[in-house]
Amino acid sequence: METKRVALITDSTCDIPDELLQRYGIHFVPSFVVWGQEALRDRIELTAAEFYRRLQADPEHPSTAQPTPEDFLEAYEAAQAEGAEEIVVITVSSGMSGTYAAARRAGEMCRVPVHCVDAKGPTMSVGWQVLAAARAREAGGDAQAMLEAADRARKSMVQLVCLDTLEYLHRGGRIGGATAFVGTLLNIKPLVRINHETGLVEPAERVRTRKKSLDALYTHFFASLDTSKLLRVAVLHGDAREEADQIAARIQHQYSPVEMLINTTSPVLGVHTGPRALALCGYTES
Repeated sequence: METKRVALITDSTCDIPDELLQRYGIHFVPSFVVWGQEALRDRIELTAAEFYRRLQADPEHPSTAQPTPEDFLEAYEAAQAEGAEEIVVITVSSGMSGTYAAARRAGEMCRVPVHCVDAKGPTMSVGWQVLAAARAREAGGDAQAMLEAADRARKSMVQLVCLDTLEYLHRGGRIGGATAFVGTLLNIKPLVRINHETGLVEPAERVRTRKKSLDALYTHFFASLDTSKLLRVAVLHGDAREEADQIAARIQHQYSPVEMLINTTSPVLGVHTGPRALALCGYTES
């Protein structure tokens, strides 16, 4: 792999497909899914397919644990050993996890400059910012150009999530402003959005059927974007590939984005969103 003067590191919640991680030389630090006495490294010791099968079969509910500063420091030192002179790190929202704080703490112990970015969201809210930074680097940009590219992407970022149930978000304590839905926890198919200023989950709409919730996901998402500009869109799913493919086909037909990705939500996020969750995440470019 070509040595990169500026290393680019994220965490395993980024949901960037493996082939893009490899293409752009992006490294990730894994979070952990804790199942009983097992602490499994997200996307390394536990794949998404394995996770969703076990989530629905295992009576014990898993929890999650963030990477430690030592985990990040190990990644930083590996990047330095490969020739990196600076490091850009983009992590899941600090409002949802202590991962960003761990990355910053490790940066204070590092021998080269480390620039930490709070993505103010999960999954491809992180991923799109990482890819924007990677593409700025590919174009010859320095660390500052990478940070500016990530910031531009975040400023127009929209993410909405259609949950089959609030149960998992509630159990994991990541419910944020969506507590407004808790009174009808078992009776709705909630739609939530990510606030990319606060980095927290907010309620968007409550509906009572799966079909209506998926229609609302689509409508709210595109109403929040300037579709006259170039679109990059990701469809994320919790083991609901057929529905994800249907939504992706509809998007391709109606909006023809310059880039569209379909991926399964990573295990550490799936602990909180549960099976059959579907999300749209994207941003616009001038």
